[in-house]
Amino acid sequence: MRRICLALLAILSASALGQGASPDINEQYRNPDYSRWQRGLESEGREVYEKRLAVVDAVDLKPGQAVADVGAGTGLFTRLFAARVGPQGRVYAVDIAKAFVDGNLQRARAARLDNVVGIVSTQTETRLEENSVELVFVCDAYHHFENPKAMLASIRRALRPGGTLVIVDYERIPGTSPDWVLKHVRAGKEEFQREIEAAGFGFAGEVKLMRANYFLRFTRDR
Repeated sequence: MRRICLALLAILSASALGQGASPDINEQYRNPDYSRWQRGLESEGREVYEKRLAVVDAVDLKPGQAVADVGAGTGLFTRLFAARVGPQGRVYAVDIAKAFVDGNLQRARAARLDNVVGIVSTQTETRLEENSVELVFVCDAYHHFENPKAMLASIRRALRPGGTLVIVDYERIPGTSPDWVLKHVRAGKEEFQREIEAAGFGFAGEVKLMRANYFLRFTRDR
């Protein structure tokens, strides 16, 4: 009986893996107020904002590289990446919200960062060209993917062979994480890692930078 119960649990866990986020949690991003979200996402008290320079250092970009900031939001990392890769590099600000993409481009131009390209994505397609980037960065956005299997396939197509996928997201630990994280984020780090590996990525390690968020690195398997 115990073996049967364990087998059923494994089947249920496997079927849940890759289900994706409920569309309800993305409703607020359908037509967001850029200024309001800028104040919320780019403020002290948000861990990834406070650790933003350490995160950029860990990403380890090189001048001239092409990088995609998928789920770019208000573009905090988009602009930091654009400065790192320099005028010969390129940063794609990818988001499902046109208001975020437009706001990112306006702020990039105001900062004289002419190497930023905006892309309005969907929940199944990044709309990045095939083999167009060396690195894809997803910060606090992977848990918003409603169709992670399709999005991971799109990300994999966009990455050049040997390219890197970086995932920064919330630690979700029952009994430890805040209640809003447990309700908002559909799965924990280990579940997401298995999901990403199943999509053709190799796990390349974790960088310990933050308390409430984790930083995982993957490479595109050939």
